[in-house]
Amino acid sequence: MAYHLMEPRFPLGKTYATPGVLALGIDLNSYLHRHHCGDWGDGLCAEDKAANERSLKEGTRLLSCYRIGGDDRIYIITEWDRSATTILLPEEY
Repeated sequence: MAYHLMEPRFPLGKTYATPGVLALGIDLNSYLHRHHCGDWGDGLCAEDKAANERSLKEGTRLLSCYRIGGDDRIYIITEWDRSATTILLPEEY
């Protein structure tokens, strides 16, 4: 079995998680790694994923959305200047 290691594509800056997402009690590291490497998640449409790819070139905000079970999701947002990345629930957006 071959393994593909994903490489980071942009700086994360300081990382933050909201109280709501921390209350879920899940390991956020794998989701943060996926975001950092440009795996925008299973909760975004193709158009939003394409917007993220443009953002890597143009220096605008990056957004990932991951399903964490059923209809539950988390968002990860990296600011346009790459100074900060926040993990949050959709209702905290």
